[in-house]
Amino acid sequence: MKEKIETNAVSITRIAKENKVGKQKLSRAYKEVLSDYRLYRKIFEEDFENESFVFSENFGENMAIDETGLFNGQLYTIIYNKDKKGKKGSLAAIIKGTKASVISAAVNSKVPVDKRMNIKEITLDLSNSMDWASREIALNAIKTYDRFHVEKLIIEAVQQVRIEYRWKAIEKENQLKKNKDIWRLPRYHNGDSEKQLLVRSRYLLYKRRKDWTTEQRQRAEILFSVFPKIRRAYEYYMEFKNIYRMNRLSAEHYLLNWIKRVKKSGIDVLVTVAKTIENHLGGILNYLENRATNASIENFNRKLKSFLEKLRGVNDKDLFFYRLIKLYA
Repeated sequence: MKEKIETNAVSITRIAKENKVGKQKLSRAYKEVLSDYRLYRKIFEEDFENESFVFSENFGENMAIDETGLFNGQLYTIIYNKDKKGKKGSLAAIIKGTKASVISAAVNSKVPVDKRMNIKEITLDLSNSMDWASREIALNAIKTYDRFHVEKLIIEAVQQVRIEYRWKAIEKENQLKKNKDIWRLPRYHNGDSEKQLLVRSRYLLYKRRKDWTTEQRQRAEILFSVFPKIRRAYEYYMEFKNIYRMNRLSAEHYLLNWIKRVKKSGIDVLVTVAKTIENHLGGILNYLENRATNASIENFNRKLKSFLEKLRGVNDKDLFFYRLIKLYA
């Protein structure tokens, strides 16, 4: 029974039912008797108090860093060893907060310099705090910005252009209703009103033209003819995606030209995105070296959140961290 409990904390409920023991009673027995939780709590008392756990032996050549919300939105920074593929040893650190100075201080105090110098690549998102922390932690490593987060930033800007028009369409419709002139509400040849067109066009903007359905192709034709600004924003997004099919040298030339054109586009949100990409150009292009992403640590974060959902929350954070350490560290 002890082995089953230590393998998966969620199985406590099932084991309790099988043995006709109350869940609370079994949980207490696991905490006090069946596991070595009390020993861990005593040895790593300072770590539990600070909610900062660093395992130097789990630092390898290919690392990832990300933040995740665990308890009531409280953010924690996770450093992850991608070579372990989600198994024991994959959790290198979990630290309360996202402040770069706190993260680097916690890691640098416990991980020897030669171990940190041995990191070859670290993947991260576009967060400034993660950027600075990774520079302090992985001294010699290539810093690679996750492709998903870069593309997400651009598509959010494209959607923002669509949303701005949508609010104007809603206001126009409200005014017609107020004046009891709703019958004057124009409709396009596919049956959509202006508001419906803008709402229903959301998902087609994520896809390439060749992947549109017949209905989406018809709607896009109307959308782009009525709102050319949305068409231009969409085209810039599709053009950006092309860099991930190129080698680094070609991509750099292409991307610099893309940034230059977007800055002259007059689409404010995309101009802001272009400046952000320009400031992170090296890390974005580093993706083309090894095609490394943050997918593994994002998957790990989903596991943690799924674990919390199954437990319907956690009353004892220390016990949660203990279970996490036993499974992944």
